[in-house]
Amino acid sequence: MEHVFPTYARFPFDIVEGHDVFLTDNNGKTYLDFTSGIGVCSFGYSNELIQNNLAEQAKKIWHTSNLYDSQIQDDVAAKLCNGDQLAFFCNSGTEANEAAFKLARKYTGKAKILAFNNGFHGRTFGSMSLTGNPDIQAGFTPLVPGVEFANYNDDEAISLIDSDLAAVILEVVQGEGGVNVADKTWLQKVQQAAHDNGVLLIIDEVQTGIGRTGTKFAFEQFGLEPDIITSAKALGNGTPVGAMIGKKKLAEAFGPGTHGTTFGGNKLSMAVANGVLEQLTPDFLKQVQAKSKSLWDKLNTEIKPLEHVTDITGLGFMVGIHLDDSLKVGEVITQLQNKGLLTISAKYNTLRLLPPLIMGEDNLVKGVELIKDVLQ
Repeated sequence: MEHVFPTYARFPFDIVEGHDVFLTDNNGKTYLDFTSGIGVCSFGYSNELIQNNLAEQAKKIWHTSNLYDSQIQDDVAAKLCNGDQLAFFCNSGTEANEAAFKLARKYTGKAKILAFNNGFHGRTFGSMSLTGNPDIQAGFTPLVPGVEFANYNDDEAISLIDSDLAAVILEVVQGEGGVNVADKTWLQKVQQAAHDNGVLLIIDEVQTGIGRTGTKFAFEQFGLEPDIITSAKALGNGTPVGAMIGKKKLAEAFGPGTHGTTFGGNKLSMAVANGVLEQLTPDFLKQVQAKSKSLWDKLNTEIKPLEHVTDITGLGFMVGIHLDDSLKVGEVITQLQNKGLLTISAKYNTLRLLPPLIMGEDNLVKGVELIKDVLQ
């Protein structure tokens, strides 16, 4: 690529076509997809309802602006929120986290935010300032002030939650940071400390949400009741969309002129999100839970005992296979591509798996077997 900034370390092939859970590159090679475009295309690449919704909306109007009412935004928000929540639509996860950052400060009148090491919340300045990864922040200082970091799953973090904080932000499963799952008791302690001190709890569900872990949002499995939730990725199944969901009481701090976006809530993206949420039914989620159980049984029996595997972590269709230092994850990913399987990595030499939620057990098993072949 000659005319684009080299901000990505790209693999030397171009994905030009997709169908179901398979992708085809510019050389005609077809791959089984265990990435979902980094947790995005949970309904695959040829979902009929999503395609029809997008085509029908394109025949009507692509874009107006947020100066006018949008019934389709309200329809999506009704599916996304519970009765005590409102939504703000934007274009990505980092924008959703920016909105959450701003709302927390505006509502509380306080500046300090507590975030966690190995967390990831995006690459714009506010979101990057909340991201507990020095490598991502390197070269961009000074960052947004007022952000403190604590260790994930560490009780010492509880003592840092006091009335000086505006909010605590965290992922219940850290994706980019190594597919680290939070301890349920620890999360509940964090929530209790936040509520006791008048501190907002922000849960970043950009990667974990919209069914990825077997429930609509991952926090539902941990007994949490966040004040703000951020969502993106799978909500648009490949079209640019993000959402910040907050309790209705927060609306007093986010009136006209406090925040905005030209393209947020775009009607094409809303048409897709409508199709995604319409299919995210209790029955569909039960199927995801059943398939993920089979997937984890296979991982624990076939992959975990292998010599170079130190641990397997994750939840639902979000998996991290941790490798020892003698086997580099980049080499594994390349070998898997040669065998026709697409995977990605996470921090600390972790092979990350994010298969589409529609993938059948036969292809899940096939993917695990290919991983076993390479790791052996």
